[in-house]
Amino acid sequence: MSTPVLFTPLRIRNTELANRIVIAPMCQYSATDGCMTDWHVMHLGQLAQSGAALLTVEASAVEPEGRITYGDVGLYDDATESAMARVLESVRRWSSMPLALQIAHAGRKASCEVPWRGGAQLPPGHKDGWQTQGPSPIAFDPATVPPVALDKQGLKRVRDAFAATAKRAARLGYDALQLHGAHGYLLHSFLSPLSNQRSDEYGGSFENRARFPLEVFDAVREAFPQERAVSIRISATDWVEGGFTLEEAVEFSRMLEKRGADAINVSSGGGHPDQKIPAVPGYQLPHARAIKAAVGIPVVAVGLITEPVHAESIVANGDADLIGLARTVLYDPRWPWHAAAQLGGRVAVAPQYLRGVPYRHRETFYPAS
Repeated sequence: MSTPVLFTPLRIRNTELANRIVIAPMCQYSATDGCMTDWHVMHLGQLAQSGAALLTVEASAVEPEGRITYGDVGLYDDATESAMARVLESVRRWSSMPLALQIAHAGRKASCEVPWRGGAQLPPGHKDGWQTQGPSPIAFDPATVPPVALDKQGLKRVRDAFAATAKRAARLGYDALQLHGAHGYLLHSFLSPLSNQRSDEYGGSFENRARFPLEVFDAVREAFPQERAVSIRISATDWVEGGFTLEEAVEFSRMLEKRGADAINVSSGGGHPDQKIPAVPGYQLPHARAIKAAVGIPVVAVGLITEPVHAESIVANGDADLIGLARTVLYDPRWPWHAAAQLGGRVAVAPQYLRGVPYRHRETFYPAS
């Protein structure tokens, strides 16, 4: 039996991926003042035993005001760096899985309550809230406070904060970085004409709206070691008339490739409350397919990809190079094991867990180093 494409290796810059399954960043809203906690040791530790090729650590804010909630992780000072170092040390002690970090600024969607307490935005006067920032003073919806438009000094401060976080991530030994340019957060809000109505060189035309996200990418790429990969996650469409379009996403991806991006993670939406998303399995795949046809770097497909056969068909057909799992792997942290057994692939397993492998699938699993 031939090896399923989902379980073939792929090299991205200097990082060797054992298969095409990557764990997408998933906010846990369980940090204290931006500092990771024991929850992250447990959460990331179990995912590091999943058999995936890469584990991407959740969105980490580049400044305190860039957190989605007061429970978000940050990497913006010595305290947040030290807390993250402790978690990574624990995870790495028992797993050799490559680790990436998503770095982010939530923009006008910051200053929120944690999801299980409703997730509503907290006003600046609230003990757990603060004033949000964005490209223009346009609220996300009528229930939220308009952001303060970033002036030139503010743009420089945020750009420098992204670069400083990239340097901290390099010190922590991350194999790769992912820049968060999706879901209505700061960089995406510059790209979308629904949230960016500036009249200077950072607003108006597509080229102007792309200017600040590209400047941030350049700053991060320069700050992070050249031998390590930098990717970006984008929302390929706003799913709203008059918003950011797939055609613009394709052109933006070309711009990123020219600047040295190593991969594009293709998501969508999150920028406007009027979005109409057809949430069916693989609903974002047409966007990934269009971007893959336009660039020569790896493309990651995400979004309700829950079945191994579906995932295999995506990479085997060349619609994307990698599959990103998020909620799917929360529900089934051993999804890569089960996919390997079903498809006839092979996957590394911690020796402590080998005796849990069903005898009929003994050829599927091998001891992790």
